[in-house]
Amino acid sequence: MRKRTLFRLAAGTVAAGAATLAYASLIERNMFTLRRYDVPVLPTDAEPLRVLHLSDLHMMPDQRRKQEWVASLAALDPDLVVVTGDNMAHPDAVPGVLRALQPLLDLPGAFVFGSNDYTGPVLKNPFTYFLPDREYTEGVPLPYEELRDVFTGAGWVDLNNARTTLKAGGREIELVGVDDPHIERDDYAAVAGPVSPGAALSIALAHSPEPAVLDRMAADGFGLLLAGHTHGGQVCVPGYGALVTNCGLPRSMARGLHRWPGSDSWLHVSAGLGTHPTAPVRFACPPEASVLTLIPR
Repeated sequence: MRKRTLFRLAAGTVAAGAATLAYASLIERNMFTLRRYDVPVLPTDAEPLRVLHLSDLHMMPDQRRKQEWVASLAALDPDLVVVTGDNMAHPDAVPGVLRALQPLLDLPGAFVFGSNDYTGPVLKNPFTYFLPDREYTEGVPLPYEELRDVFTGAGWVDLNNARTTLKAGGREIELVGVDDPHIERDDYAAVAGPVSPGAALSIALAHSPEPAVLDRMAADGFGLLLAGHTHGGQVCVPGYGALVTNCGLPRSMARGLHRWPGSDSWLHVSAGLGTHPTAPVRFACPPEASVLTLIPR
């Protein structure tokens, strides 16, 4: 009797685990979701401005459903499109990224790269994400220069360790960005400095939301900080949240909108639209894009 009970418990546990894995890999990772946030960063008399924030597409060539969903976001008619890296997951991914983003390329845009724009994914033990000092392993080279040419050729601003202004929504916006801190390509010192007092809005970009970089951006007066990389935890526990962030950011800030500690700046971390190809699952953390409506303070 006791053996039969234990067998039933074990069988039930295995069945529940299999069902959860099937849901996470077949259903939730394709439940593309649009998040909306109001962010009070504009002067009191300013008109609202809408920013579409995309991140972590991790595009494979055959992911047509994802490509079509992202392309449909052009109907939102945002004033500015911001992409915070990890666009590719395969050497032949550029056409798929272009199919997704082509309808948005006519709009004002800015981008930074992530590690998975430079090199492809490699098979790894997912439990290593709990190790703070795990070694980063590079995969096959990816055609990031081809992707850069597509973006800049459409007029989007390359903010990998760069600073500039662009016009969007009828006003001048000051922008700064760094290349991916996760693989130590960032050089904020080269572009640091207080925001222009004449800027109607200031936005800073990074792929990985490393606190040391965000602290400096906030200290320079950038009112909105945008990042991705965390996948929102990718596998979360309902009621508890992300298990890891894969960076120095606290788990409580793994996704969504937060006031950056010790400053007047706001941080938005996108949970992203893709997954690591060797771990194609999401649980309690569906793939997402975000519309940030910037409003007066």
